[in-house]
Amino acid sequence: MINKQLKFFFCLTLALSTFQFLLAGNPVTRTSEEIVIYPPPPDSARIQFLTSISNSTDIIGKRNRFLRYILGEQETLPIFKPYGITSSKGKIYICDTQLGGIEIIDLQKNEFSYFKPIGRGQIIKPVNCALDENGYLYVADTERNQIVIFDNQLKYLRSFGDPDKFKPTDVAYHDGKLWVCNLKAKQIQVYNKETMRLLFTFPKVSQNDSGYLFSPTNLYVTDQNTYVSDFGDFKIKIYSQDGKYETSIGSYGQSPGQFVRPKGIAVDLDHNLYVADAGFENVQIFDRQGQLLLFFGGSYTGSGDMWLPAKVALDYENLSYFQKYVDRSFKLKYLIFVTNQFGPDKVNVYGFIEYR
Repeated sequence: MINKQLKFFFCLTLALSTFQFLLAGNPVTRTSEEIVIYPPPPDSARIQFLTSISNSTDIIGKRNRFLRYILGEQETLPIFKPYGITSSKGKIYICDTQLGGIEIIDLQKNEFSYFKPIGRGQIIKPVNCALDENGYLYVADTERNQIVIFDNQLKYLRSFGDPDKFKPTDVAYHDGKLWVCNLKAKQIQVYNKETMRLLFTFPKVSQNDSGYLFSPTNLYVTDQNTYVSDFGDFKIKIYSQDGKYETSIGSYGQSPGQFVRPKGIAVDLDHNLYVADAGFENVQIFDRQGQLLLFFGGSYTGSGDMWLPAKVALDYENLSYFQKYVDRSFKLKYLIFVTNQFGPDKVNVYGFIEYR
């Protein structure tokens, strides 16, 4: 009789735990009556803060110790000090300089994992990364001073860059080429993706020239232009596809439209430029003529604010995974990810919205 009771109790416990597991299969939804929007009323809202991701619990939900034991899971895995971020096909890749690796979030499977390769593929201080159409991952490592390449199964393929002449701070893939910010050379270097052969570099001008790069830290490549964040000149400099300087946006100062510590940049489909400023602790948005449209974020006091932001990235693919956070008054057009190197909210997720 006692054995039957124990068996019944065990089965009941397993059933309840399984039910909790199924309920925890989706990311935890942060509920709040007051939404955070930018700009604030009475102006028309354009951006809504949706949620933040700071650890594995934000993705897989809370699971009891029994389930963690059965599944072989560790306790909550934190995001430590994120810098670069990119996303594609239901996955988010976060370069973590303190982890010495990459956090990978699988939105479809609700999984969170660390990627810390060893051996020839070891990454030490990854600051930015990019994906190509085949899912190959390119990592800019400022401690190893190389670009480290992995295939779509995260197997090490190769690396390139002479550590004595190379300090890559960002990497982008576009039109079969790799574009690299080389801080040591103060140039953008463009490589053939297949052979890793250097195709051309720019700019090749003197320090007195407007197109000179003092400290290139981040870049973004479109069909028409290459945008470069020049941390040392407090500007975003814009070049043609073949590296000819065209114009710049911003200047040093404390006013809207100026920069203190410009870092990560992105360009949307309407050619609007997004700039994360670690000094202002916000993101400013400019139109194609360089006019300031709006800014969002601000020094951290709560949800939607930023704490030493490093990267801004846009995502048009994975809207369905964050749709539940969008206020019913709005239609979600695309996602905006912003990494915070400090504070409780490591990755802020915003939505560019329009009224229904």
